[in-house]
Amino acid sequence: MAQEFFINSETLQRKVAEILPSQGGSGAGFDLSASTQIVPIVDLTESAEGANVRQDLQTAFSYKNSTNHTVSAATNQNIITNTGYYKVYGNIITNTPTTGSRRDAAFNLYDGAVYKSFLEVRGYLTTDSLLVVTPYDFTVFIGAGESLVATAGTNVAIIGVSRQIATINGELIPLA
Repeated sequence: MAQEFFINSETLQRKVAEILPSQGGSGAGFDLSASTQIVPIVDLTESAEGANVRQDLQTAFSYKNSTNHTVSAATNQNIITNTGYYKVYGNIITNTPTTGSRRDAAFNLYDGAVYKSFLEVRGYLTTDSLLVVTPYDFTVFIGAGESLVATAGTNVAIIGVSRQIATINGELIPLA
């Protein structure tokens, strides 16, 4: 049989009123009680399952969860074809060896019929040979039937890495 004890401590009452104002704050008098009965508590918060990682760390790359990509020499390449949210990071390198030449690179969302460009880099040469490195770092959502396609023009290289950070429903993908 459980026994109940009443605790009358102004310090504890002030702390409870400060932390939990709905439990007797706002100047209402109350007594704290304790019991010898054991009541199990199951913590279902993210902290209890070890998922309490800072937001910026939730998008980190690791050896097991990242996929490299290299696209060059006037080609298109699917970078991501599965649904979800992805972090994509890397560099676009354009080499413009002749005056008046233009070099293009782009990331496109593709739904199977139409390309929709959302990041483009264009390099123009006006005098001498020019090598330009342009970093990219973005988060993209890929829906059902869609893909992320990288397009590299002549004398262009797109080199990077991608990592799925959440499912199509927004559930975070933990580091592997």
